[in-house]
Amino acid sequence: MRRPERFPWAPLRTAARLVVLAALTVPLEVQAHTLQGEGAGFLSGIKHPVSGWDHVIAMIAVGLWGAQLGAPAIWLLPVTFPLIMACGGFLGLVGVSLPGIELGIAISGVLLGGAVLLQWRPPLVMAALIVGFFGLFHGYAHGAELPAGQNAMLYSLGFVIATGLLHATGIALGAMHRWPWGRKAVRVLGGGILVGGIIFLWKAVS
Repeated sequence: MRRPERFPWAPLRTAARLVVLAALTVPLEVQAHTLQGEGAGFLSGIKHPVSGWDHVIAMIAVGLWGAQLGAPAIWLLPVTFPLIMACGGFLGLVGVSLPGIELGIAISGVLLGGAVLLQWRPPLVMAALIVGFFGLFHGYAHGAELPAGQNAMLYSLGFVIATGLLHATGIALGAMHRWPWGRKAVRVLGGGILVGGIIFLWKAVS
């Protein structure tokens, strides 16, 4: 008699490692941008990515897409996103102008959700470039909304760690992809993210 397949713990262990790696991606330049406030800045950074569904769905989609594509994308995409996001956060912190932020964030939900829905398998470099491009917009939004008087470095550390946790959630959900029913479930999640992205895009242009 054939044994039922065990739950794939390896992607979950990978997700846990990604959270640690994400915490190390805050650029050192942020240390030069000193503001008052310590623990409050870290907590604000943790809360910021999960305070808006436009951020949440895109970051979960990165984990889903990486799990769907398999190794090495399962770790490369969720590492690329916070790396570039941290750079975008620095640009937002220092006040560099970057147009179309809300539009870019909304489009990220549409494209990443669509990629999961359609099981799009582009070359790995292209997938990483797409994820990094949208990470820049998400990071800029986080950095530009630093609460007054709070520590910029700890705030940045907080939102990078929160992003890593959301990626880990996407990877954990994407672990279902190894089963036929799971592949359908992951595509349904991608469709839901796509719909959410369209809603946010409508709001951004209206």
